[in-house]
Formats: sequence, C-alpha cells, structure tokens
Amino acid sequence: MISTQLKRFYDPTFTVTDQYRNTLPDLQNGPSSLIEGANVPIQQVGISNFKLPLRYPTPSGDLLTLETSVDGYVGLDAGKKGINMSRIMRTFYEFKDEIFHPGKLEELLKAYKNDLDSQTAFLKLSFSYPMLKESLRSGLEGYQYYDVSFEGKLDEYGHFTKYMHLDFVYSSACPCSYELSEHAREERGVAAIPHSQRSVASITVQLNDDMFVDDLVERAREALHTETQVMVKREDEQAFAEMNGAYQKFVEDAARLLYDKLNEDDAINDFVVRCAHLESLHSHDAVSRICKGVPNGMR
Repeated sequence: MISTQLKRFYDPTFTVTDQYRNTLPDLQNGPSSLIEGANVPIQQVGISNFKLPLRYPTPSGDLLTLETSVDGYVGLDAGKKGINMSRIMRTFYEFKDEIFHPGKLEELLKAYKNDLDSQTAFLKLSFSYPMLKESLRSGLEGYQYYDVSFEGKLDEYGHFTKYMHLDFVYSSACPCSYELSEHAREERGVAAIPHSQRSVASITVQLNDDMFVDDLVERAREALHTETQVMVKREDEQAFAEMNGAYQKFVEDAARLLYDKLNEDDAINDFVVRCAHLESLHSHDAVSRICKGVPNGMR
C-alpha cells in the first residue's frame, strides 16, 4: 500500500539534475547475483517494431520516404543483468536522416555494439515498397506494393553480413489442370477451366554488394512472368489469361526458375526461396523451398 504521506500528484515543473539522476536505481547494471535463471549468454535482446519514416534510394536517383518497422538486438553476455533498451532507439535516431540501403546497416550495427558494450548486433528494417506498374495492354498504371526487409548482422569477430527479403506475389496456372481441361473440351465437348491461384515467393538473398529493391523485383518478374496486376481493363484481363497459359508452372517449377535468375546475379552471394501456391483446387497449399547450396550457407 502506498504511504499516505507520499504526494499523490505529478509535478510538471520538477527538473532533473545530474545529482538527482545519479540517485536513480539501475537494476540492469546491477551485480550478477540479480540474474534470474541460468547465468548464460543470450543471443538477442532488444526491441521490435518501433516505427520511423526512413529514406530509400531508387535506381532513378529519387528518394522514397517510407514508414519502416525496426527490430534491433544485441547479444547479452553471461554475468550481465540486462541492456538499456531505450539506447537501441536513441542510437538509431542518430541515423534517422541517413539514406538507407543494406550496406548502411554496418555503420549502425557498429554503433550498437559500442553504445551497448555488446559482442554482437542485429538489425532489421521492414517496409512496404511502391513501384509504378503499367497494365498489360490498356496503358493504365497503378502502384504495386512489395513487402521488403533489409537485415544486417555483426558477429563477435566484427564480420558483417547483409540480406534483403522480398515477398513477390504471382499467379500460378497448373499444367496438369490445363491438360485435363483441354482433354474435356476435345474428347467430350465440355467447357472446362484450368485452375490457377495467387502465389507467393518469399525470397531472401545474402548480398555481396548493395542492390536496389527494384532489381530484386525485376529478377523475380523475369523468372516467373505472371505477377499479379494492379490496373485491369478487359484487354488486360485477356492478356493475363494468355500469359498464364504461356507460363504455366508447378510450385517446383517456380523454385527452379527463381534459382536460375538469382544464381546469375553477381551481387548475390547466397539465397533461399520459399514458394507457396495457395491452392484453388486443394484445401491446402503447395510449397517448395530451394537454396543456392553454398557450403554452410543459407538453408
């Protein structure tokens, strides 16, 4: 119970001095005897999903200011009670006016390690990236949005690795369904429509060099062709049906097509891809997963 002798009001005029600040309790930097549970290292401690408007470059030289969700973590050594969570945000805010790209994360991660006296650091920036996309035949344009993340890791030896994640949404027309539909038309004169479904390729690439989001999107388009559309008139819908007929694919086909395009890009050191076809025939999804195959690499 709170003592009745304590003041029960907030004083907005109270000024904190250095002397007063030094009297505040500091449990996170207390002795190891305060640790609950096993006194062992923790690989990641930090904060998730704090939001900032950050700037990203495009190939044309423009800058896009996008709402960004930030995850920031550091490693916690054995014998340490905790970290200063707010310092993760304060350190990031020192870079809030920078232009962000995968390589920029190394500078920020080094600041994390120094400011929080940690051996390792991890950072992830997630945002929705807009690209203006022309319709297939009508000449209309609309914005396609892509879920993208930049990720950086700094290990205990000071080795930096950078990644980009992209979710690419496309249509997948089933080759088997197409053949069965044509068989029904030819053999029995029955109208039949092959099934297709919205599908998602979740692509993660480990980068040798910086890479624009637009470039990774283009690799996926070149591989799969049947990206979902934004602005559609009748002639666009017909073109999309023709495109699906020309580029039919099983889920394993999609994975191998993406492998081809990613494997030929010198900016990409390693990659892993997960394709999911959200079936319109089955009550379950069809999934494939493929990696480049670098020894001890991404799986």
